[in-house]
Amino acid sequence: MSSIVQRLVHGAASLGVVLAERDADRLLHLLDEVERWNRTYNLTAIHGREDMLTHHLLDSLSIQPDLRGRRVADLGTGAGFPGLPLAVADPDRHFTLIDSNGKKARFVQHAARELNLSNVEVLHGRVESVSAAEPFDSVLARAFAPLPDLLHAAAPLCAPLGRVLAMKGKWPQAEIDALPAGWRAEGSHELAIPGLDESRCVIVLERS
Repeated sequence: MSSIVQRLVHGAASLGVVLAERDADRLLHLLDEVERWNRTYNLTAIHGREDMLTHHLLDSLSIQPDLRGRRVADLGTGAGFPGLPLAVADPDRHFTLIDSNGKKARFVQHAARELNLSNVEVLHGRVESVSAAEPFDSVLARAFAPLPDLLHAAAPLCAPLGRVLAMKGKWPQAEIDALPAGWRAEGSHELAIPGLDESRCVIVLERS
C-alpha cells in the first residue's frame, strides 16, 4: 500500500469510515481527473494533491456517518464533492448530484463513468427546478447557502423523516438561530478532518 493510499485509508478510519484499499485507489484516480480537467476548466480552487486529499476527499467522507436512508442528494456538487467520494465509500446508497454549472456537471458525469459508479445520477440545473420521482432521505450541501436559504431549496426534495446535512466552516450559530419554523438542528457537531487545520462542522437539520 502506497503512503498516500495509507494516509487516505487511515484518515477515513479516523472519521468512522471504512475505506478499502481498492476504493482509496479509485478516489485518487478521481483526483487525477480533477487535476487534468482543472488545466482547462478550472473546476476547483483547490490545487495540489495534498490539499485535495484533505479538502476534497477526507472532508467529503467526514459526513458519511451522518447519512440517513438509501437516497441521497448533493446540492451544488461542483466537481463532485462530497457526492462522488461518498458514492465510492457507500455503494449501497444511491446519490443524485446536482449542479447548475454545465462544465462541472459534465465533469461529474465523466468522473462517475471513470470510477464505474452505477449508484450516481447527475442532474444539470438549478436546485429549485429539480423534480425528483421520490424524495431524498438525506440532502447534502457543502458551503451552499445560509441555512434558511438552504432549507428553502432543500425542503421540497427532503423526505418527511429525512434530514438536511449542511457542511460548514465555523459554527454558524446566527444561522441556526434563524432557522424557519418547522425545522430544528439535531445532532449537529464539529468535524475533525485529518490534516486540515481549519474549522469544520456539519449542521444536521430535521423537521420538528
